[in-house]
Amino acid sequence: MTSAKYDVLGIGNAIFDVLVRTDEGFLAAHGMAKGGMALIDEARAASIYADMGPATEMSGGSAANTIVGIAGLGGRAAYVGKVKDDQIGRLYAHDIRAANVAFDTPPASDGPATGCSYILVTPDGERTMNTYLGAAQDLSPADIDAEAVAAASILYLEGYLWDPKSAKEAFLKASQIAHGAKRQVALTLSDAFCVDRYRDEFLHLMRSRAVDLIFANEVELHSLYQTSSFDTALAQLRKDVALGVVTRSEKGCVIATTDDVTAVPACPIERLVDATGAGDLFAAGFLFGLVGGASYENAGRLGALAAAEVIQHIGARPQVSLRELAQANGLTA
Repeated sequence: MTSAKYDVLGIGNAIFDVLVRTDEGFLAAHGMAKGGMALIDEARAASIYADMGPATEMSGGSAANTIVGIAGLGGRAAYVGKVKDDQIGRLYAHDIRAANVAFDTPPASDGPATGCSYILVTPDGERTMNTYLGAAQDLSPADIDAEAVAAASILYLEGYLWDPKSAKEAFLKASQIAHGAKRQVALTLSDAFCVDRYRDEFLHLMRSRAVDLIFANEVELHSLYQTSSFDTALAQLRKDVALGVVTRSEKGCVIATTDDVTAVPACPIERLVDATGAGDLFAAGFLFGLVGGASYENAGRLGALAAAEVIQHIGARPQVSLRELAQANGLTA
């Protein structure tokens, strides 16, 4: 196996986030399922945006948040995602490159606008997402650079890619290239509603070893195996994938292999402000640790630290140097 140019290359839906603080009444009035991600069309997006209060706007997208986190920890990171050559698309490309992430996906010259997610944050810190995929859904196998994928130690994919058909094909192409180069493939299940839509396909990816590492939160794990028993679901996960990492909010995380289960506590926080990006940044810390040769336990601690930083402010991108934060806490890969 040749040495890697990148520690992690992520592929995902390139989405611009529009975040606003709101209350349960707003969610009810707009028929939103709290805590989930709903796909919406352009008309619905315009309707929600018109009713939203003052918003915070920033580049997002699940896998992109993870990749930015890895770069912030000092990792060599690259990202593949589709934007349109419009104002928001150019802003998105600028932001991710400014975070020291290689981003070379050609923008679309026509078709739908750059994707946006309208994220409603309730007082308890829970986030409810309404996503207009826009140009992101036009990511295709042609956008996959085989040389770049083969040059990354780990290929990281988001479950949300399973919604657009061409993105799904891009996902599978990249997975095959990575395994052909003897690299690891990681998948985050993204969202319990996403798991509901594609449960059988995700299980097939795991059981056929198209993916080596699964990230899931507790709700997604229960949805995947359609059981309310955490122990039952975890036992099945250990049979289905080489490495499974399950986040459990304030209960920390569980790292499971065929041979062993390691529990890692959550990092204490002063106040939960916004849960957006918690899983994304956890994955960033864990993957950075994994590539650097850290034990599963220390990789989990890095993940917990990165997640704790991002949930104490609005938005899914870190506001401090994750590298310095890790060093201050005695955690380096």
